[in-house]
Amino acid sequence: MRILFLSDNFPPESNAPASRLHEHAKTWVADGHDVTVITCAPNFPDGQVFEGYKNRWYGRETLDGINVVRVKTYITANEGFVKRSLDYASFGLAAGVAGLFVRRPDVLVVTSPQFFCAVGGWALAALRRVPFVFELRDLWPASIVAVGAMGRGRVVRWLEKLELFLYRRADAIVPVTEAFRADLIGRGVDAGKIHVVRNGADLSWCAARLRDPEMAARYDLGERFVVGYLGTHGMAHALEAPLAAAALLQDRDDVVFVFAGAGAARDGLVKLAEERGLTNVRMIPRQPKAQVPALWSLCDLSLVHLKNDPVFATVIPSKMFEALGNGVPSVVALPEGEATALARDNGWGVIVPPEDPPALAAAIVALADDPGRMAQLRAVALASAPRFSRATQARRMAAVLERIGGAAASRRPLAVESASH
Repeated sequence: MRILFLSDNFPPESNAPASRLHEHAKTWVADGHDVTVITCAPNFPDGQVFEGYKNRWYGRETLDGINVVRVKTYITANEGFVKRSLDYASFGLAAGVAGLFVRRPDVLVVTSPQFFCAVGGWALAALRRVPFVFELRDLWPASIVAVGAMGRGRVVRWLEKLELFLYRRADAIVPVTEAFRADLIGRGVDAGKIHVVRNGADLSWCAARLRDPEMAARYDLGERFVVGYLGTHGMAHALEAPLAAAALLQDRDDVVFVFAGAGAARDGLVKLAEERGLTNVRMIPRQPKAQVPALWSLCDLSLVHLKNDPVFATVIPSKMFEALGNGVPSVVALPEGEATALARDNGWGVIVPPEDPPALAAAIVALADDPGRMAQLRAVALASAPRFSRATQARRMAAVLERIGGAAASRRPLAVESASH
């Protein structure tokens, strides 16, 4: 099967959408599929093109057997609605045009959260007369309203109409949570074309490790109990609350908070930690993907935190599964929903209300003071990880694509198919 995938995030970027697509595509290639990804020059989240790349009109490379086409876009940092919208729109247009010049796929896939990529993919699929699959990673525009980036005005209402238009035009929709599926069905989307494929973790590199001595020494961690937040520092994550929890634990010399990553909110968080004199906080800049195992080795507890808004009750942050693979329990500070139910039912972490610094601080102290409980949670995390293998999830998604793409290919006239080669 020939799969064409449009995504404005792809390695060497290391955020959740880039990792999910890369790990899925590697599995698809290993299973004999031909995969082409149209993306842009790597620049997330700082809006700076990565070393070794240029923002040029068209470029090709091969990564782990995946055909990668990179197109020129308007590039900006991951902040500011207008500039980010221009960034997204330019990618949707450029990717749609570039897709006219790649080998005709059996199925075309786009990914959210932003819909300009999906619009470009829908138009391209229509022009090339191939099935259109929408991978739904976020309920957008609901999420941008939830973080306060936009109010519920005319623009949001227009985006919601566009959202439903794309859902209805898609031959299949692949949301990452059951909550997303329920939301779509509640708004009139055909349940028969919705196929949930949850996030997972690439377990090929995951393992319970001893603390990396060089990195531990660099950040003066010693034998302290480390609460680690690894990932994007964005508006949705409300990381001011964990910093407030750190302030409440200043008298605990044995507890340290590590924030590793980048994002629109990071500079403000660094400034806030400095202003409060939080000596128990370490701010580690974004690291190359090769350093991610070392970062996980530092963590006794993984912090999963989102803003206290009902929209975020529908999401399952992918870092939960990566933590499992590395034998790191989680403290899950999310609105009650699918993610909290997973953590509670499987027993791989503790649940606290989001944006509640005293509750978070109390949960951390309770675990730091109970080595037996931590050992139990680590064992449960490692035992649970194989159920959320990224390869398993990739094959579930491939089965959906094969049903959609295979059915379309069987209806395609042979003369048309041969002429497209």
